[in-house]
Parts: sequence; structure tokens; C-alpha cells
Amino acid sequence: MLKKQFTHALARPRTVAAAVIAVGGALTIASVYFFQFVLGYQPCPLCLEQRNAFYISIPLAALLWVGAEYRASKKVMLAGFVMIALAMVWNTGLSVYHAGVEWKLWTGPIDCSGPIKSFGSALDLRKSLQGIHIPRCDEAAWRFLGVSLAGYDVVVSLALAAIAAWGARASLARHT
Repeated sequence: MLKKQFTHALARPRTVAAAVIAVGGALTIASVYFFQFVLGYQPCPLCLEQRNAFYISIPLAALLWVGAEYRASKKVMLAGFVMIALAMVWNTGLSVYHAGVEWKLWTGPIDCSGPIKSFGSALDLRKSLQGIHIPRCDEAAWRFLGVSLAGYDVVVSLALAAIAAWGARASLARHT
């Protein structure tokens, strides 16, 4: 049964690629929002910049998913997958850079702890600092198995880039 479903999925690579990118990207963004809004880990400027590739790729992948189901043209599908692949390759490089900053392999951006707008009263500042974790770009706020969120983003972005390349290749082979 599982082999039949796998074979059926491979017969529709554009649909599968678009679906995996859309769902995988959405789960990735949901997880960073969980860290930010539930656990209180505020993102540094590099973290925020790493999200941009997902903000582009998720809706584009959702459109490609629909397009694959409705037999969109080869050029449209190819262009969409290439754009996602390029965005994710760029994000992989940015994530490697961020992970390197965390490991102190090179220096990070000057603004790596974000702009300070207003301190307010000393009591308000103290209360806000007690309830929030503000990571710097050069300090991993959280690690699992020794790998930071930036490190995991390297893996996720590279995987999504490879899946987008697979979708682009499948689009070249299509005659629609």
C-alpha cells in the first residue's frame, strides 16, 4: 500500500515538490513563531532576515501546488521553482553565515542585538528584561544536539532548495 502511494506521488513530482515546500516552509515559520511568541526568544536581525526566503517561498509554493494540479504551463512552473530554489540557496548561505557568527568563526553585523527605541522607566525596563530573552546574533539562544536554530535553518533551506530543483527539473520534462 505504501509503495503504491509512493509511486503515485513520484508520478506527480511538481505537485509533491510544491506541497512539500509549502508545508515544510509553513512548519518552519510556525516553529520560529513558537520560539518567539510562546517561549519568548526574540529574533536578532539575522534571524529576521532568514525568514524572508520563507515569506517568498511559502505562498509561491502554494500557488505552484495549485498550478501543478491545474496543469499550469511549463514556463510558469519552472520559473516558480527556480525562484524558490534561488531564495533557499541564498538563505542557506545566510544561515551558514549566521551559524558561523554564533560559533565565533567571523564577526557579525554591528546591529546584531536590534535597535533600542525607548527604555521607558527603570521599573518598566527591569520588568521587560526579566520576562524576555533577547539573543544577540553572535550568541545562540537555543541549541539542540549542539546545533542552533541557524544551523537547523541551513539544513531546512538546503533541503527545500533541493526539492525546488527537483520540481524545476520535473517542470522541464513536462510537455504542458
